[in-house]
Amino acid sequence: MKRTKKYSGLTLTEMVVVMAIIALLTAIGLPAVRALLKSFEFSSGSRDMLSAALSGARAIAAKEHRYAGIRFQQDKDGCQYMIYIVHDPEKTGLSSGFRAVEGIEPIKFSGDVRAADFMVRVNHGSGSGDAEDLHETLLRAANLDDTSSQNLGADGKNVYITDMSSFSIVFAPTGKLIVHEVRLRNKDGIYRPDNTNPARTSMDDIFNSPENIENLGIGKFVQDDYAHLGLGAESSRNRIIIYDGIQFDKLDAQGRLDYLNSLEPIYINPYTGTLISNRL
Repeated sequence: MKRTKKYSGLTLTEMVVVMAIIALLTAIGLPAVRALLKSFEFSSGSRDMLSAALSGARAIAAKEHRYAGIRFQQDKDGCQYMIYIVHDPEKTGLSSGFRAVEGIEPIKFSGDVRAADFMVRVNHGSGSGDAEDLHETLLRAANLDDTSSQNLGADGKNVYITDMSSFSIVFAPTGKLIVHEVRLRNKDGIYRPDNTNPARTSMDDIFNSPENIENLGIGKFVQDDYAHLGLGAESSRNRIIIYDGIQFDKLDAQGRLDYLNSLEPIYINPYTGTLISNRL
């Protein structure tokens, strides 16, 4: 009697089904893996970069025997940077004036990482003395509403978001973290530079006016003379929030505030300059 041979394996139909299942699991799993890797890079990489920058600022304060620190600020394209700054009333023309440390390039945060502070300026007027007003308040959900015309500056950007992403951390010459009034100005000490006017020219390639940055390519960050853009006198900070800019931009005003509040603040030890991640 003739026996029929049995073949092991999968039929074409079964193979198609298996491949479809694999494709489906891959489509579901890869975003989760990417998110996990991005989260790891986001937290560890940013913290290491921040820690190194703070150590550098403390070293500059000790070497220069004056107040020095790190300025967090976005450029016109919305990219976040850390800028080394030193207290220099003589060059800036302000008792609380800081300028960029010459010869050290600003450090750009990687990817979509951004830094924020929960305190914002109250005065966003356009008067010549408004930037001197040091009055601050806690960030509210209404401040983060990009659809509100009251929140938008002359540049079309939300002044409160510009404000919360523009802040400084300052060390005394002894290396201790302190609270100090900060005004960021160009090294030439020119109030609201305008290089079309020979009497108001500044060639500072770090801090300058919106006009010189936009029209002449001189400077990278707007100095603290523009209260109506969210930039003016502020006290230095002792904590920051590191957040994902892409996720933040997708949310509405209340969602943005809730998201920031859900993140763990990064505090700075006042005596060592090291990072502390516990909620206080």
